[in-house]
Amino acid sequence: MINTFRRFIQTAITFINNSYFGFIFTGKIYQGSLKSFCAPGLNCYSCPASIWACPIGALQSLFATIRVSLQSLKFHIGLYIIGFMGMLGMIAGRFPCGWLCPFGFLQELVYKIPTKKINLPSCTQYGKYFFLLTFVVILPLAIVDEFGYGSTWFCKFICPAGTLEAGIPMIIIDPSLRRLIGMLFYNKLIILSVIILSMVFIRRPFCRTICPLGGFYSLFNKFSIVRMRHDENKCVRCNECFKDCPMHLKFYEGANQLNCIRCFKCYDTSCKYGAISIEIIGKDKTQIIKENLV
Repeated sequence: MINTFRRFIQTAITFINNSYFGFIFTGKIYQGSLKSFCAPGLNCYSCPASIWACPIGALQSLFATIRVSLQSLKFHIGLYIIGFMGMLGMIAGRFPCGWLCPFGFLQELVYKIPTKKINLPSCTQYGKYFFLLTFVVILPLAIVDEFGYGSTWFCKFICPAGTLEAGIPMIIIDPSLRRLIGMLFYNKLIILSVIILSMVFIRRPFCRTICPLGGFYSLFNKFSIVRMRHDENKCVRCNECFKDCPMHLKFYEGANQLNCIRCFKCYDTSCKYGAISIEIIGKDKTQIIKENLV
């Protein structure tokens, strides 16, 4: 039931996030008032159909301009971005990754292609913190031009979502951009191709190893209002949670692991023994339901 509802939400959010079709007639991206707000998941600002900004792109812009915008509106908007992302993280950790991220949804769909599957070493999960710290924070802050402005390093050099959602479509709809294609674009095409290919064999490879947004949200997994709970007395280590998990996690190794995206699939369909539950502010979900019925 929950997983079916999650699929509906993922599909709906993908279309809502990219619901501006005026680009078909104008050949330009949407730049209206809604672009002042961030989508909760990874969805490129420059996608011609996107109506929201990307939180990671906005966060990089904050650090890239912080030296010259401490007293400006841009700085205050940047604080709003951090507050918005922090609020989502405090409420439910990586929940946006599992329910509200179009690029995460794409990875789950591509993984359904029947082929032999492989897993990644658990140490690769720390890669996303490297990209968050280095490409989103340090480089935009440290490397600036003569006017004090940095660059959005992750968007410019890495982000496969930006290449797929913005780079390729804009070149198709605006032929004048084709003369600007250079090695930077080809390098990003290679990154995108490698990640898409890996999606076929590995569950959510980008989310698990690279995504700085997932890295940010994961910092709240153990402390968020909505968390997961494991009952060791009921768990029989049947590994059904491991087989079903889109992030390839064994739930009994930790109820709120850094890579858990709170899809609730293990709770809804995997565990037949009641060893997995959802807790809200330290209370079991079933306990809350009982209290409200009394």
